[in-house]
Order: sequence, then structure tokens, then C-alpha cells
Amino acid sequence: MTYFRELPNLEYENFLSDSNGSGDYILMKNIFVRGKLRDDLQNVFTIFNKYIIEENERPDQIALKLYGDPGLDWVVRMVGEVTNMPNDWPLSSQQLYEFCVEKYDGEKGMYETKYYQTTEVRDPQGRILLAGGLTVDKNFTIPDPDPDHQGNIINPTEPVTNYAYETNLNDSKREIYVLKKGYIGQFVSDMRDVTTYGFNSEFVNPKTLRVSNTRVTNP
Repeated sequence: MTYFRELPNLEYENFLSDSNGSGDYILMKNIFVRGKLRDDLQNVFTIFNKYIIEENERPDQIALKLYGDPGLDWVVRMVGEVTNMPNDWPLSSQQLYEFCVEKYDGEKGMYETKYYQTTEVRDPQGRILLAGGLTVDKNFTIPDPDPDHQGNIINPTEPVTNYAYETNLNDSKREIYVLKKGYIGQFVSDMRDVTTYGFNSEFVNPKTLRVSNTRVTNP
């Protein structure tokens, strides 16, 4: 993942036992610097495309497919607001099954009912009276809209199992926005601009700051 190559550096005084003295420094990446998509661009849909993540597909594979460079996987993740792998990334079918078996203590628990939801109800003219997918109680009822069944009530509900719930949640992670290829160059350039240091007392070069290492010892 080339994202870390884009991050600026910090030089810390070497605190290890093999230090050569106060002039010995360790170079490390400044992981506290984090890029994000500009707020004013999030609603400019002309520069994005919707993308459906396929089974077992990784960010680097998407970057290769869309941009010809697997090293731009960080762009896929940043634009798609995937900040926590693997929590924000869809599991494969096998991974999801194994996750559910463990979470719900086996297949029996996996297929137990988690909650009930409505099924769609229409009147004789085809108008929607009740939308499907609303969470309700098991005993939820409404009057039967069929004029031939006046006075009757119906129970337009269906159970949703733990596995179905986790599957729906997992599938919701498959749709992300990706940056159109024509904007990649500008995006990477902007990223490099925001990860460049300005001149200050700790300045070494635009990509490096020298930071003092405060050693805490017992009195």
C-alpha cells in the first residue's frame, strides 16, 4: 500500500540501547497525518462513479482494474470512506458464514430469528399501503385491504434470521463511490500537498520534521 510512502516523516532522537548519542535519530512515518476527501467535493457526483465490490475483491484489485495501478488502493479506500479494514470492507461468503457461526454459537443460533419485518402490502389498485422491510413486532397487524375480506386483519410480517441480518449488513458495504480515472492525478497531487510540512523550528525538509524525544524517568 503506497499510502504510507505519501506520509511525511518524523525524526526522533534514538532512545534504543544502541544509540550513538544525542545526534542519533530514528526516521519514522508520521501516522498522525491523515488525508481525507475534501468536504466540498463529496457532493460533486460528476467526479465519482458507484462501484459494487465483487466477491473476494480487494482494494488493490479494484485500483488495478480502474486505474491500472494496484498501489492506488489507498485512493479506493479514502474515497470509499473505508477507514477500518476489515470492518468497513465486505466479507466473502465463506468468511461471513464462519463469522456468523462463531458469533451466534453455531448454525442453530445463526438461523434463529433476530427480528420481524413487514412485507409489502398493496391495495387492489396497486398502490402501496405498507412498505416492506420495516421492523415491527411479531404480532403486528393491519386491516385487510381486499374489499372482499372487509373486517379481516392480516399479519404482513416475516422473520429475519441472524444470518440474513448479517448478510444484509455485509452487502450494504459492497456499494462504494470511486474516483473517476481522469481525476486521479489531481487527487494524488493534492494529497502530497497536504502531507508536506511548512517551515518551522523543527523543519528538516518538506517531508521531514525533527522532534525532540522527552525521556520520562523516575526521580
